[in-house]
Amino acid sequence: MAPTGQSDRSLSGSTTAISALLGTLVVLLITTAQAQQPQHGIAMHGDPKYGPGFAHLDYVNPNAPKGGVFKFGITGSFNSLNPFIIKGSPAPGRHLLFESLLKRNWDEAFSLYGLIAESIQVPENRSWVIFTLRPEARFHDGTQITVEDVIFSIETLREKGRPNHRRYYSNVVNIEQPGPRQIKFTFSQEPGQERDRELPLIMGLMPILSKAYYTKTDITKTTLEPPMGSGPYRIGRVDPGRSISYVRVPDYWGRDLAINRGQNNFDEIRYDYFRDSNVAYEAFNAGEYDVRRETDPTRWANSAKLPAIMDGRITTAELENGRPAGMHALALNTRRWFFSDRKVRQALAYALDFEWMNKTLFHGAYKRTNSYFVNSELAARGLPGPDELAALEPHRGRVPNEVFTKVYEPPSTDGSGNIRRNLQTARDLLTEAGWKIVDNRLIHGQTGRPMSFEILLVNSGNERVVLPFVRNLERLGVEARVRTVDSAQYQARVEDYDFDMAVRTWRVTLSPGNEQKFYWGSNSADTPGTRNLPGVKDPVVDALIAQIVAAPDRKSLIARTRALDRVLLSGHYVIPLFYRPSDWVAYRATLDRPNVTPIYGYVTETWWSKE
Repeated sequence: MAPTGQSDRSLSGSTTAISALLGTLVVLLITTAQAQQPQHGIAMHGDPKYGPGFAHLDYVNPNAPKGGVFKFGITGSFNSLNPFIIKGSPAPGRHLLFESLLKRNWDEAFSLYGLIAESIQVPENRSWVIFTLRPEARFHDGTQITVEDVIFSIETLREKGRPNHRRYYSNVVNIEQPGPRQIKFTFSQEPGQERDRELPLIMGLMPILSKAYYTKTDITKTTLEPPMGSGPYRIGRVDPGRSISYVRVPDYWGRDLAINRGQNNFDEIRYDYFRDSNVAYEAFNAGEYDVRRETDPTRWANSAKLPAIMDGRITTAELENGRPAGMHALALNTRRWFFSDRKVRQALAYALDFEWMNKTLFHGAYKRTNSYFVNSELAARGLPGPDELAALEPHRGRVPNEVFTKVYEPPSTDGSGNIRRNLQTARDLLTEAGWKIVDNRLIHGQTGRPMSFEILLVNSGNERVVLPFVRNLERLGVEARVRTVDSAQYQARVEDYDFDMAVRTWRVTLSPGNEQKFYWGSNSADTPGTRNLPGVKDPVVDALIAQIVAAPDRKSLIARTRALDRVLLSGHYVIPLFYRPSDWVAYRATLDRPNVTPIYGYVTETWWSKE
């Protein structure tokens, strides 16, 4: 038997340990209970910026006057009012017509607040979500939005909707109705993988359809019949291919919600279409529409000389933002045999002379894109740090070694137009890939087939970007042709992956997640209508995306996103172009906007008419 003193000390230690354990259990129970309580909003990581009972968003004018007409100008055309399928070219303005359970705040990385749903409830591990619907939520015909409409929406969209809807909503393995106005979604979990923590937010952004309307309307077909919505506007006049207008719903059920206050201020919103960017530019100067985001540095530099700006009819502003610029690039379709080799894709990038282009064509206004998440903390920089290495190390040997040892930078020049050294590097890479020059043509050594492809454009303004590139390709023996088509043909071809090379932009947010599967996932490569234009099929990319959507906090999200960035860049699936860290905006002096610009940039839904 142990001495009495030692026994007392052991008992004391055991009591302390038990007390500590009980305390920990109590904290865990309280935390779990709090996490499962209905909340007014949800953030991807941490807490939402705005607490319960907030009055309005910081970047709105809550006293903005109502009235007037807001006219937008768009290039191209449209032939459908159905935005939920890949068939046809849908008209813009879906956000004005169709609403979701929750609504996004553009001044946070990724936070949602109650819209159709008055509250959201999730456990700590986010394995399920419960939404409680607002009793006042209504469709435009006055009927209440019910749990049955929500169930109908998910079942319809994951069976018949766009590929991204089908993929996102397929993660729901069980649907329940815990209460009269409640809907519960339970999520699947991939074996051996961390749980996808973004799914409750994705379900919050699901558009809610009227079961009564879409039971009688075939959602799989294009249509020009105005659909039933629940938003602040309904469709007014439609001139197919030329214009569409939305008129404000005077008794809109959600007009007094804090998340909507100071927004949707115009009586009518109209989108007018123009043949190309040059026609649209002239139309704006002639007063045919109200706001223009300028992307042409020459036009912006010369804008001060325009009469409408000189006499004050048009206001210009350079608005800073904190959003990632995304990847603006030439996409190489790896489904084509000549782009299936990584070295070939890498070689062709040496024929693009950005520095000369920026100096000669763009007044030095652009920066070179060197990341899929450029202009943000998500972009890979320097060599991988410890957290990035933790994500990358399991894949060593399955990705190029440069992912661990080099900092990616696109090929650069001195801007003089002399790129002889770059072209020699390109020739060396092409030789390693089995290509050779025969009679000034680049020929594949084994098949004897020439390197010949088409660059597909939808905007004629991009011709001045790609034509110098084509001339440099000719010096490599490559036959490249440029073809500019209308928006409907362009949309149809890229959705069917019927192109060789195309100019494309991938927009990203400060909180990347499941959309990355739609952009780069292997399952998207052979599914028509996704954003995986290059046809990326890489199990390492799939694994890193799975880690991103499971990231438990902001720090791990950043590290895993940077790891994905490095792997995608090493694949040379695109030839990066350029970006600007701010927005050039011109608008009618009859318009006004809030003094605060959110981190994602200006939001026209918050603007109003002075008249």
